[in-house]
This record gives sequence, structure tokens and C-alpha cells, in this order.
Amino acid sequence: MPDNHVRDFVGYGPNPPDPKWPQGARLAINFVINVEEGSEPSFQDGEGTTETQHTEAFGRPALKGRDLAGEGMFEYGSRVGFWRVLALFQERKLPVTFFACALALERNAMIAKAIRESGMDVCSHGWRWVKQFDMAEDEERRQIQRAMESFAKTLGQKPEGWYCRYGPSLNTRRLLAEHGGFLYDSDYYGDELPVWTKVDGKPHLVVPYSLTNNDGKYVGWMGTSDDFCAFIRDAFDMLYKEGARQPKMMSVGLHPRLIGHPARAAGLERLLDHVMARKDVWITRRIDIARHWVATHPYRE
Repeated sequence: MPDNHVRDFVGYGPNPPDPKWPQGARLAINFVINVEEGSEPSFQDGEGTTETQHTEAFGRPALKGRDLAGEGMFEYGSRVGFWRVLALFQERKLPVTFFACALALERNAMIAKAIRESGMDVCSHGWRWVKQFDMAEDEERRQIQRAMESFAKTLGQKPEGWYCRYGPSLNTRRLLAEHGGFLYDSDYYGDELPVWTKVDGKPHLVVPYSLTNNDGKYVGWMGTSDDFCAFIRDAFDMLYKEGARQPKMMSVGLHPRLIGHPARAAGLERLLDHVMARKDVWITRRIDIARHWVATHPYRE
């Protein structure tokens, strides 16, 4: 039985490895579009509640019965926001990663088709946008299997990465290894470079994600597109400056039902143009970061 209480507070310390990004880039940056709409907890799917996280209704008292306003805010993300955000990247020919929930793609064939044809990569965001850390082991195992079978049908291939809603359970990483076919997971927030760990004695790669560089701040303190642009830009500028001696990676999380609104998308547009104006930046897909790390920094005891 693995010791689930083991934690690493040290990491790479003051001397992280040189990631040796392609063309000597100072920084690898990965933009993530979360595709969750249609897979969230809902009356439709038996939860007896309306999910409102990452919407304008977040934090308000729950309604008795269906919250039709809350449902509409999710639907905005898939009906409108997704297409606006995707267009910003496609107009600039920038790569992006989709953290996609399998059921969301089943319920929106147009989005599934756009992702298939985009050349972008998909990291599995689970069968549904639900809390895996609350699941019993057998149920989590079933949902991993169901998600991958679903992706094979909607995308024509299975994702090589995995990311839970907020956080994994104590079983998640072991269940991913048991299922097989995964190159990495992103269920970690504790570093700015990929890290190796072991699962049942075998090497397993972790490509960290960020809830800090994330438009989820719009349901907290963040108000305007200038706030978003300045906050993420400052993170980028700091990492870019540090990258002259210690290159790192940066993740930026986006949700169509948040950043997809016009007044917020304007901030994303300014951010993308700022990032593109800098030299020695590797704007890339998440799978490419994982593959680069495996090839350049293979696991060592």
C-alpha cells in the first residue's frame, strides 16, 4: 500500500534543471481552453442541483429546483464563448491545449469536429466535470474507462494526458497507470517545470497546471479585461526575465463561459499579442512539453 501522506516540500530548490526548450527559448507557455459545458453537475444528469462555478452566478445562494439562469451561463460557453476564444488563437496561428470533458464533446458535435480539425491536442478532463476526489475507487475507475472510450469515438483518438476537476483523489494517478496509455497527468500545482514521480514502482510524468494564471479569478477579485491582461502579463514578464538564467514553463487556464465574453476576450487578445511580441518564447501544446521532457530529461533514479 503506497504512503499517500508523503509530500515533497523541496522540489528542484534554487537550481532547477535547464529544460533546454527548443531553439533555446526562455519560456515555454501553454494556453489551455477548458471544454466543460454540458458535463457539469445538473438536474439533467441526476445531481439534483445546478452547477454555477465559474459563472456570473457563482457564490449566490442555491435555488430550489433548476437554476435556468445558471444553465444558460454554461450554455453561453459552448454556444458562443468557445468560438470567440478559438478564433483568437486560430487568427494568430497559435497552438492551444483543450482540457475537454468527454460528455461535453458528445453533446456538442460541432466543437468536437473543430477540435479534431484544429491540430491542437486534448488532455482528458474526465468523463464529466465532477469532483473525482469524492469518488469511490471503482466509480473513478469506471469513469476513466468511459471517458477514454468516448474520446476514441468523438475525436478518433485517445488523449495522452489527464487533468481532474480541481484535484485528484488518492487513487487517481494509480488508476491512470492501471488503465495505461497516458504519457502524463497535470494534477499538480506545486512547480513551474515538469516533474517525475513513481506509480507502483514505475516512472510517471507530471506536467503542472496553474489555478493562479487562470481566468477563474473573474469569479473572485478580478473585474476587468485590464485586470486579467495585467495579471497574466506580469507573470509572463517575470518568468521571461528569469528565463535568461532559469527557463521555466507557464500555463494559462481559460474557460469559454468566462473569458469568452467580449469585454473579457479583449484582455486575452491583448495578452496574446504581448506574448507574441517577445522573442525566445515557445508557445506550444501541452503534449509537446511532455514529449520534450521525456526525450530531454528522461527519468533517473
